[in-house]
Amino acid sequence: MKKQNLITGGVYLVLDPEMNRATLLHKLKEALTGGVRLLQVWNNWPASFGLSAKQDLIGDILAVASAYSVPLLINEEWQLLKDTGLAGVHFDTIPADYEVIKAEIKRDFICGITCGNDLEAVRWAEQNRVDYISFCAMFPSLSAGSCEIVSPETVKKAREITQIPFFLSGGITTENMAALQELDFAGVAVISGILNAASPQKSAAAYIYALNKLKK
Repeated sequence: MKKQNLITGGVYLVLDPEMNRATLLHKLKEALTGGVRLLQVWNNWPASFGLSAKQDLIGDILAVASAYSVPLLINEEWQLLKDTGLAGVHFDTIPADYEVIKAEIKRDFICGITCGNDLEAVRWAEQNRVDYISFCAMFPSLSAGSCEIVSPETVKKAREITQIPFFLSGGITTENMAALQELDFAGVAVISGILNAASPQKSAAAYIYALNKLKK
């Protein structure tokens, strides 16, 4: 299977490593049972975490995710791909040394990038044949606080540039997703909408239902 075929859309869960580990792993398993198809470890580590602590947590997450055959990506810290089973990396901005990064990783990996209203990241993604683009933020969100609000016109213009799968993120709920119906996107990226839910399994399933309803 080509790595590109792994990114077909659906619900993309971004994990917050600051959460209590046992709680995070429990919620992760529930979310995967609910149908989450892609995972990322957010670059929001506890201040006390060094390299070995990060590798340990990644190992624990991989042990859960592997049972569901769901790929796990890391936010920004691509060096962690060298000594773990991570499937890829998500960049918040265009990396200045992408060719060097690819040479150092020395294996095939999934790559995604965040895009705001500046379409330069989309052009870079198309030129470098990355696997997906995540637009942040479509709505106000505490966890996506550093993202600007992306206009629907930006997403439409981006689709004229590339056919790379799009994920929409930032403040997306099952209720407001209908406002995005006119846009061409493959999936949604979520943090608190699933991790803070009373039942991550039911929440993930609800996102999938809302997403599928838009595509009918």
